[in-house]
Amino acid sequence: MTITAQHPHPLRFGAAYYPEYQPSLDLERDLDLMRAAHFNVIRVGESVWSTWEPRNGEFDLEWLQPVLDGAHARGIGVILGTPTYAVPPWLWRTYPEIAGDVATGRPQGWGRRQEVDITHAAFRFHAERVIRAVMARYAAHPAVIGVQVDNEPGAMLLHNHNTFVGFLNWLRERYGDVETLNRAWGLVYWSHRIGDWSELWCPDGNLQPQYALAWRRYQDELVTGFIGWQADLVRQYMRDDQFVTTCVALDRPAVHEEQVVRRLDVPALNAYHGVEEHLDLAQQLTRPDHWIRTGVAGLLELGDRGYALRQERFLVTETNLQSINWWWQHFPPYPGQIRQSALALIARGASMIEYWHWHTLHFGTETYWGGVLPHSQVPGRIYAEVSALGDVLAGLGDRLDGYTPDADVALLYSTDSKQSFEDFPPLCNADGSPRASAYHDIVDAFHAAVLHAGAQARFLHAEQWDELTASGAARRFPVLVAAAFYVATTGQLEKLRAYAAAGGHLVVGPRTGYGDEESRARFAVAPDVVGPAGGVHYEEFTSLRSPVPVVGEGMAVSGGAAGQWWADHLLVDDADVLARYDHPQLGRFPAVTTRAHGRGRVTYVGTVPDRTLGADLVRHLVPTPVAAAWRRDTPVTVLSGVANGTRVHFVHNWSGSVAHAVTPHGVDDLVGGVPLSAGHRLTLDPWDSLVLADTTPPTDPVRQSATQGK
Repeated sequence: MTITAQHPHPLRFGAAYYPEYQPSLDLERDLDLMRAAHFNVIRVGESVWSTWEPRNGEFDLEWLQPVLDGAHARGIGVILGTPTYAVPPWLWRTYPEIAGDVATGRPQGWGRRQEVDITHAAFRFHAERVIRAVMARYAAHPAVIGVQVDNEPGAMLLHNHNTFVGFLNWLRERYGDVETLNRAWGLVYWSHRIGDWSELWCPDGNLQPQYALAWRRYQDELVTGFIGWQADLVRQYMRDDQFVTTCVALDRPAVHEEQVVRRLDVPALNAYHGVEEHLDLAQQLTRPDHWIRTGVAGLLELGDRGYALRQERFLVTETNLQSINWWWQHFPPYPGQIRQSALALIARGASMIEYWHWHTLHFGTETYWGGVLPHSQVPGRIYAEVSALGDVLAGLGDRLDGYTPDADVALLYSTDSKQSFEDFPPLCNADGSPRASAYHDIVDAFHAAVLHAGAQARFLHAEQWDELTASGAARRFPVLVAAAFYVATTGQLEKLRAYAAAGGHLVVGPRTGYGDEESRARFAVAPDVVGPAGGVHYEEFTSLRSPVPVVGEGMAVSGGAAGQWWADHLLVDDADVLARYDHPQLGRFPAVTTRAHGRGRVTYVGTVPDRTLGADLVRHLVPTPVAAAWRRDTPVTVLSGVANGTRVHFVHNWSGSVAHAVTPHGVDDLVGGVPLSAGHRLTLDPWDSLVLADTTPPTDPVRQSATQGK
């Protein structure tokens, strides 16, 4: 069964549940509390291979039966996990060679998780055996609605000998012979030409970008194949009404998130984000940790990338409730932020909110990773807020069936470019050190700009872009941002140019049109292909160690606007200048230009816009976004989408003060159940959120899946 945006599925709400971790289990009490909180889903079983199979070939499968029976009796569906991401001690003691090597000849030590070589035959044998045992026992249980295979795949790049041998075979299939590889990778450089496949060096000390990109692509394929292998296994036991998924943790080093979900039935991701002042729209804070998003824009990025996995609604298999981030950082959400975050993710396309996890652990690495219940197991504020949210979601009923989030601006997302930039970043810090986050620094700046301009965004993976026609994309997405699209084929760039000719407004950002599909600098005037359509070119570029002010010339630019990290030395051939650097040297070059091309337009942005410049730019690009008619205070956002032919609005107050918004037309309050007339002044308490539905059909065409219009 394939669940798509055109095949609606219910809004689900719940948490991961680990009875095996509890010091004193009171199953009936737990399940009753869940039902009282309107839970209709729990996730079980993915973390405890050593419980399922305590000794080699000896299975203990009955411990889960009471959980499934109790859940089913209360109308709670269960997502059953395969336990392959955390191997039992008896397995690695029997086969120490299954350890994943973090470098050639250096295995990852045990005592963590995901420290295994997922390609090793011994691991695959035992993984298949435990998967089959669990699935044969429980797949037919009426409580089981779906299966999650593995957990957050792609945690490490494998350097095992058999991985390298597989890489060599992959290269032979891709390039055919060593001379083709020598040319493709430019191995004449530094005398790296090889005369035989046996001469290719291991990746540990590699400094050749083309090699690095191929290595990352191969690792992505290993993980995609592993998840697909598990999906094929579990489907042998499943009913037609059950689904297969895996929980994607964005930006793991060895996962291509768009590829890894292709052989699954429904996409899912884990959405961890900062709370407290991180959800203040006025704040600009750094991430609490590299894998935790910060800011309202960071939260919405999670939602937008979740939807982009397959351009359809997605499951949030994990998100945070209380403090996260190990033992040394403790930041619980302010009152209201739990509901606020959940509704924001739903506004961007989530069809399930599932928390990690039900009860706060009393032991282990994640002892202080707070769940619905605290260490005392006595329900408190968090449980009360979760219950109130559950009441809201239950009240929405089927009003969000078939929901498709609105998008004023589409942003092209290139995993190849991201992974290449992680190894060879084009940006530097103020001290001159490389910024491994360069790809997201560039792309996320444009994504955040959409939010701060009062508009809404949609990510499009480069592979999804390949499936569209230029004219179909122009109809579906009037504005498309292609920033940091460095690793790109000539055909992909030509389609960007054709998109503009067909009537789309193409926005080209830094590093797009500079590299080719092998991450080689193009033998062409930059930016290749799209530059002539935009009427600009450049020969030089500058690293900005501090922001440079930007002033308007052909568009309104607010005081304090700046470019950051990067500046192309743009030379105008046939374009209008929209903004220019306020700098004694860089002032010779425009920061933003625009030019008509065919029935559309190409705007070139030669820098990474800060929040102010980015918002000004998007307001120029999209003067009337979907939410333009809403009058609201500065900290209020309006996110929206269409369900059942009706536009639904999610109104959020991202601040600790009371704020207001005014309805532009009649709406129904889907939470309060009260119809509101046009011009009604809404009062939003600190961190408050509302769900409103138009009383009349939307005036613009109902927005369709991004893969339509081919």
